[in-house]
This record gives sequence, structure tokens and C-alpha cells, in this order.
Amino acid sequence: MLRLAAPSLGAATLSWWRERSVVVRDGAFGVLLAAIAFLPPLPPYGTRLGELPHRPIDALAIVAALAQTLPLAWRRRWPAAVLAVVAAGFAVQELRGYPTFAGAGLLVALWSAAAHQERHRAWMTGATVAAYAGLAVGLHAAGSAAQPQDFVLFFLLVALGWAAGARLRQWRIAEDERRRAAAAAARAGERARIARELHDVITHHVTAMVVQADAAQFAPRQVTSNLEAISGTGRRALRELRDLLGVLDPDRIAPRGELPTLAALGDLVAQTRASGQPVEFVEDGHPGGLGSGRELAAYRVVQEALTNALKYAPGRATTVRLTHQRDGVRITVVNEPGDMPARAVGGSGRGLDGLRDRVEILGGELTAGPSPDGGFTVAARIPAGDTA
Repeated sequence: MLRLAAPSLGAATLSWWRERSVVVRDGAFGVLLAAIAFLPPLPPYGTRLGELPHRPIDALAIVAALAQTLPLAWRRRWPAAVLAVVAAGFAVQELRGYPTFAGAGLLVALWSAAAHQERHRAWMTGATVAAYAGLAVGLHAAGSAAQPQDFVLFFLLVALGWAAGARLRQWRIAEDERRRAAAAAARAGERARIARELHDVITHHVTAMVVQADAAQFAPRQVTSNLEAISGTGRRALRELRDLLGVLDPDRIAPRGELPTLAALGDLVAQTRASGQPVEFVEDGHPGGLGSGRELAAYRVVQEALTNALKYAPGRATTVRLTHQRDGVRITVVNEPGDMPARAVGGSGRGLDGLRDRVEILGGELTAGPSPDGGFTVAARIPAGDTA
């Protein structure tokens, strides 16, 4: 039991630590660095930029060490201010010759300023270089035996820490840009998907209702039957819209079983016939496991093709052929040739384009255009996929 509990305790501790604010986590590091600043045998390994003689630890040494460590708690919130305080403590330590390990705080402060400072970066860089030059002059005036190359070497070390922080900042900015671009693309894709679904659901039913209403104007004796057909079509449109909105609701489990599949093509053809369009439905082969998403795409192909027939070829014979194959399904919808109606419903043309994109995403293909005899043909192939 102890072997199982130990990893769990470690994971819980790590999770608790990650939930703390950055001030608490960075502050803990600063406190730790302050605690070991004078702890033997670390002080001799601390920074000695000017190689000045060691001075006994006094109150000023403690203040300088705390100035280089404790402000690190706010290194991400106020990086420039923290760098200024830490640099001042470092300057006092070096000019006075205090042997401490607190000088490591300067590299952390420099790295943090380069990584987290957002504004006035050029000014801060110039001030940092000027402050370092002033410290070098001060150490020389205090009798430092260090050679110029020693100061240059330490400057290169400091510059390396700054460059590492700046590189991290650039990477973080690029990552944020990538996330924003991905989120924008996802939003655009979701808007396109919603628009496509709304188009597929609404256009077919509304077109049928318009055709039925137009027919009632020229056949007064059939007004009652036309109104009944319009009412039924409207109810079906509302039902499909409710199902669609349920799918788009992120807080609700999508009722995929309520979405139309190939089994509903017979009802779709019957509805189109009720709108006055002569439709022949031919089905070859035995249905296989396309998967609900692919069956929905196939249903939408037939629905859009019949919608276009109602718009542009009303009253002309239309043939829907569904061929089940081992590797998927083939759909062909053909309208007989004829003249364009005087009062065509019209459309935006986005229906077929959206269907083509949907089918191609599934690995299939869709073509639509005039046939050699003057009619119009929509043909699609949707390959079999997962059954989910």
C-alpha cells in the first residue's frame, strides 16, 4: 500500500504547488537563495567581479544579499523594477567585497526581464549596459585588480542570460500567435459548418414550400392539399432545426441517432414528390457500414440535388440512384433536360460547394454539371469509414 500511496502523494503535492500563484513560487525560490547566500561552502563560489579583498559580513552585506534575492518573487510582474533593485544589491556587494552566493539572483533577474518585460525594452537594455559600465569603472576606482577581459567575459555571460530570456519571449509570442491563429481557424471552420448545416436543412424545406405555394396560385382547386403539404414541410423543417441546434449545443450530447441517414432517403423522396416533383428512386446493393457521419453526408448530397431540381427543373423527371458498394456508396441524381422555369427560386450556389468540401473531407469526390443530353447531373462517391 505504501508503494501505491507515495506516487499519489507526490502527484498531489506537485498539483498543489502548480496551483500556487507565480509570486508564491518565485518568492519561494528567492527565499531559498537568500537562505543559502551565506551558507558554507557556497560564498567562495559566488561572483567576485572586481576581485576586491573580502570584507567581513555586516548589516549592509545582509541588506545587499536580500536585495538580490527576495525581490525575485515579483520578477514576472515587475521585471524591470526587480532588475533595478537586484542590480543595486549586486553593485553594493561587489564594490564592498562581500563574499556571498546571492549574486546568482542577478542572472535570474536579467533572464526574467528579457523574457517578461513588455514595454521600453530598448531603454531598459541601454540602462543595463550603462549600469554595468558604471560598475566596471567603480570597481576599477576601488582598486580592482581585474583585467578588462575579465569584465568583458562577465558581460558576455550576462548577455547570454539576457539572450536566453529574449529567445523565450519570442517563442512565447510565436506560440500565442499560433494559438490565436488556430482558434480563429477553428471558429471559422465551426461557423462554416453551422452555415452549411443550416443551408442543408432550411433550403430544401423552404424551396419545397415556395414551389408548393407557387403551384397553389395556378391550381385553385388544390389549395387545400398544397396548404397541407406546406404545413407538413414546415413541421419537418422545425423538427430538423431542433435536432440541428441540439447537435450544435456544446452543453448537450448530440442526438446523432435523430439525424437523417440513408434509411431516411425514402421519406425525402416522398416529400419531394409531394411538392410536385416526379422523382424515381433506385437503390442497388446492400447497405454497409458507412458510419453515421458519412451517411449524413450522403443524405445531404441527395437532399441538395433534389432541392436544386425543385429550384431549376420543377416538374421534370428526376432519378436518384443509390449504389452500395463494398468500399462505400455512389450517388447519382439526374434531371431530364428542359427549359429554365420563368419563376426560378434561385440560390447562392454555396450548397454544392459546401457539399463538395464535406465529401472531400471524408475522402470522396463530388461533381455537378450539365449532362450531354442537356439535363443536369450530381454524382458523388463517399468511401466507407468508421462506423462511429
